[in-house]
Amino acid sequence: MKHDFLDRYSRRDSLIHRQSAGLKLTGALVVVLVTVIMPRTAWTFFGVTGLILVGLAGLSRLPALFLLRRMLTLEPVVLGVAILSLLQPGGGVIFAGILAKGTLCLFTMILLANTTPFAALLAVLRRLRCPAILVTTLALMYRYLFVLVEETERMNRARRSRTFRRQRWWEWKTLAGVIGQLFVRSTERAERIYSAMCARGWK
Repeated sequence: MKHDFLDRYSRRDSLIHRQSAGLKLTGALVVVLVTVIMPRTAWTFFGVTGLILVGLAGLSRLPALFLLRRMLTLEPVVLGVAILSLLQPGGGVIFAGILAKGTLCLFTMILLANTTPFAALLAVLRRLRCPAILVTTLALMYRYLFVLVEETERMNRARRSRTFRRQRWWEWKTLAGVIGQLFVRSTERAERIYSAMCARGWK
């Protein structure tokens, strides 16, 4: 099982990695909050913040190619939200502002996730007296996300071993079937896990 594809580099040894999880989480939240409340035309702030984040990425010694791939994977979400602003008057400026804010917030979270183990972040949330149900839900989500990814890979391997057609439309059709089956299996697994937890006294 690939159990580290989310925070593969979070346990490296660097100046940033050695800082406390609480400090890094607080810093990331401050950056995100300030970025969100800044005006859309605060280009100087966006530029300076971007340079600082790039500098922190360099200090953390995270592979640049890995960061670029992770950004390209998640950036379409930011772009999709920003595109909606083009329908409004003055949409170009709004689009650029939303894109800049979203990209900075996304990069901040990527740096946090890859310089801090997820278990350490959960420990900080517990110390901050976050609702126990929230912390437990996050822990279970993190744990079983890898199980779902492994299940998806097994289903894809089984599909490829039984499929001899190479047409694009056929691949999309079978992929839709895999997604549907994964949803059903995930629901069944969640019910089994919840029943097992309740049987062991979990509330």
